[in-house]
Parts: sequence; structure tokens; C-alpha cells
Amino acid sequence: MSDWLHSLPIAWMAVLVFGITYLFTAAIYAVVATLSVGERTRSFKAISPGLLPVLGLIFGLFVVFTAAQVWTDNEKARLEIDREASALRNVVILATTFPKESEFRIRELVRRYIADVAAQEWPLMARGAATLRAIPGVVAEALQATLAVIPNSEGQKTAQRDMATALEIALDARRQRILISQSEVNLLKWSCLFVQALCTLIAIAMVHSDNRLASIMAMGIFATGVAASMLLILAHDRPFIGELSIKPDPLLQVMPETER
Repeated sequence: MSDWLHSLPIAWMAVLVFGITYLFTAAIYAVVATLSVGERTRSFKAISPGLLPVLGLIFGLFVVFTAAQVWTDNEKARLEIDREASALRNVVILATTFPKESEFRIRELVRRYIADVAAQEWPLMARGAATLRAIPGVVAEALQATLAVIPNSEGQKTAQRDMATALEIALDARRQRILISQSEVNLLKWSCLFVQALCTLIAIAMVHSDNRLASIMAMGIFATGVAASMLLILAHDRPFIGELSIKPDPLLQVMPETER
């Protein structure tokens, strides 16, 4: 799916999804109603109504299968961002055990890292363009500054070791969130959902071909459910883009602590 679709406000996304779904539903109804004459009407009515629950169940399974990926990606993205923010907060806290000059430098590097992530990396993740080709320079500098300190006590030795570990955790969390930003429901899954919904709507139209009002109501109800399912998945498909996207708030909350 293109970026412009995922970046639409929810209201406009709903208008688009429901509009297209109802348009296809109306087209299916019109075609079946036109074909439902003479011998074809008897053929349509020969289709067992028991087919509808099976088709609906298969569509429901497709929705669950697709939604599971979306919910997992969103939940994992939030967990990784929280893990990254927690690791950076630990670095800032542990830096207080170092000499003032080293403490100030590490705090400044953490602040710069968060600012770069929010201003530069987040828009790239929204477009799925963020890469893992290079380690952020400020994190490498922070690690070097941490290891450059000569500990004067056991407490500083422990803090130095824990800070290095925290920076490694922050880098790993960054890698995970970038990988998640590249994940989305692929075209095959969307196509299967669409084809299954199409088959079910056609079957509903054929089973109720002798009663146009019943056909319109049944197709309208199912089409509404299809559109709602599609909208729910589409709105959460890409965790870092759109009105419901995940923001860098946990990281930004660490910023004030770097300025103390």
C-alpha cells in the first residue's frame, strides 16, 4: 500500500474504504440481478444457503490471520521503543557517577541522539526508508566516552559496565524498531482478503437472487463488516505512519533528564 493511503486521516480513510467496498457491492448486485432471469435464476437458487456461513468463516479467518501480524508489529514496536528509552534513561542516571566533564558529554550525546531520532529517523521509518547500514555516530561516541573514563572506584567500574550494556540495549532496540518499520501487510494477503470478500458477496447475491430487498440488505450488512475489517487493519498496518502511528514520546520524555 502506498504512503499516501496510510497517511490519510482516519475519517478520509474510512470514506475511501467504505466507498470502494459499497461500490463493488453495488456492482456485484447489479450484475447478478441482471443475470438472474429464466433458467439462470433456478441455477442461482440451487446454490445451498449453507455455503454462506462457510465463506464467512473463511473470510473471518483471513481477517484474524492478517490482523494478528498487525497487532504483533504494533505491540512489539511499542515495547522496543520503551526498552530503548529505558536504556537511555539508565545511561543518563549512571553518568552521574562519572566526573562532571564526562557526565556532561554523555548527557549531551544522549540528548543529540534522541533529537536526531525524533527529527530525522522517525520520518524515515514512516516511509519505510530507515536502514541499519550504520550505527548512529552519537551512540558510538557515547560508548567511546563511557569506555574512555578511568574508574576511580568500584562504583564507577560497575556504572561503566552497566552504561556500556545499556547503550548496547538501546542499539538493539533501535535495530528492532527499524525492522518493524519495514513490515506491512503484503499485497498477497490484501488480495486474498479481497477475493474472499468478493466470493462471499457473489454467493449472497445468488442465494437471494429471487428477493431483491433481502439481497440488498444481506449484501449491505456483509459489505459493512468487510469495510470495517479492512479499515481496522489498514489504519494499523504501518506502525509509524498515519493518524494512529506510534510517536517517539517515550524517548522525548528522557530529554529533560539529559539537561539537568
